[in-house]
Amino acid sequence: MKKLLPLGLILALFVNCAPSEEELMTAGMAKMDTQSWNEAIEYFDRLLEENPTNNQALNAKGVAFFQLEEYQKAIPVFTTAIEADSSSYKPWFNRGNSNLELGNFKEAVGDFNMASGLDPAQTDIYYNRGLALLGLEEYEDAIFDFDAALQVNPNQALVFFNRGKAQLGNNDPAGALESLTNAVNLDAKNAAAYYLLGVTRMSALGQKEEGCADLKMALALGFAEAQTWIDDFCK
Repeated sequence: MKKLLPLGLILALFVNCAPSEEELMTAGMAKMDTQSWNEAIEYFDRLLEENPTNNQALNAKGVAFFQLEEYQKAIPVFTTAIEADSSSYKPWFNRGNSNLELGNFKEAVGDFNMASGLDPAQTDIYYNRGLALLGLEEYEDAIFDFDAALQVNPNQALVFFNRGKAQLGNNDPAGALESLTNAVNLDAKNAAAYYLLGVTRMSALGQKEEGCADLKMALALGFAEAQTWIDDFCK
């Protein structure tokens, strides 16, 4: 004769078989490690069904959307993470990055300010906030942030490149020349930096020969806009 388990024990077995929040989080992060973003989101959603205010899962889900370039979906997830725990800099920083990608520069600066206030040691904030300030044409503040990023690591070609752009916007061609030169010295394949170097040398500093050389380098690296300047001024 078969023995039957009491109903309470059967229910307990089903409950015990369900994965815990920690197990779901671990599984989701493992999928993140393999860049399986949609599968990771599925695990985080299962966890959030059990605990909708799990800040870690919310932030990780938002990051997965960000990696999928679904920034519009990422932002409300990061917002919910902030509402769950506004003391963590991570969702503020990540929402700022999403806003930055969407061109919401004012909102991005606000998010980066909050992130920096919560954890000033997170130096990645400087460069990203500098990009948002550059988008707002707040050139002096952008330069300040780029300088802060370079104090942490002076060998960042992209920081020098965007610093040069901000200096041009701030009517400082000599400073831009220095920044853009540093950019190409650190990354000899930065065609856009060579282009700006060439244009700056020719239009602001009257250095035709050097400017033409930079423009030809930009064109050789695939920056097609340089062709017009070469045709007009370098023949």
